[in-house]
Amino acid sequence: MDWKKRCNFALPQALCCGSAKHEISMDVIYDDNHIIIVNKQAGELVQGDRTGDPTLIDTVKAWIKEKYNKPGNVFLGVTHRIDRPTCGLVVMAKTSKGLSRMNELFRKGEVHKTYWAVVGNCPPQPQGTLTHYLKSVESNNKTRVSIVPREGHQKAVLNYRIIAASQRYWLLEVDLITGRKHQIRAQLSAIGCPIKGDLKYGAPRSNPDGGISLQAHRIRFIHPVSGKEIDITAPLPDDFKRLGFDM
Repeated sequence: MDWKKRCNFALPQALCCGSAKHEISMDVIYDDNHIIIVNKQAGELVQGDRTGDPTLIDTVKAWIKEKYNKPGNVFLGVTHRIDRPTCGLVVMAKTSKGLSRMNELFRKGEVHKTYWAVVGNCPPQPQGTLTHYLKSVESNNKTRVSIVPREGHQKAVLNYRIIAASQRYWLLEVDLITGRKHQIRAQLSAIGCPIKGDLKYGAPRSNPDGGISLQAHRIRFIHPVSGKEIDITAPLPDDFKRLGFDM
């Protein structure tokens, strides 16, 4: 069954911080027996980290448990992640078969992800391919960029094009060819176009919600079990609309 709506429910006590239940809002964009695709909000963690903050995977498990009245533990596998300050589409697997086969699709590069990014500087060309060499630096949770191959760096490639412009900002569509940590954020910063709100990579100021203006906008793949084509687009964030990109 396909879903495209906002779901509100009380997160079970075991998944809450403190004594009271918390009302949770979650956008379920697609749901079937094997996979579920949700629209993550900026600031949400996909999986747990050292902060101990509640995670998207916990929220989705709670939704499945309530929606389908499932007893016991709910199986949910993470097939990929997007950064905490990024919003947009995340695919999770509801069965072990779905998880193993989705992982294989990602490994083979058969999952096509398109991002939309708002930047405050116009790129040097209206469209192009960026190729850099990236290295993750754990000490500051940042990705270092080189324009030439270096030891310990991984090749990173993306395609971008300008799809809209307002008085102060440009909206870019970005197709990832490789998938590296902070890849879009680091590569756009390297050409003088940091993403709006991304202080870590050179934006002059933060966004009011603490997120960045980067959305995992569209995802396409062949369903790992049914074989049907999945092509999902996320609704445009309110932040983008306020900047004049109500597309």
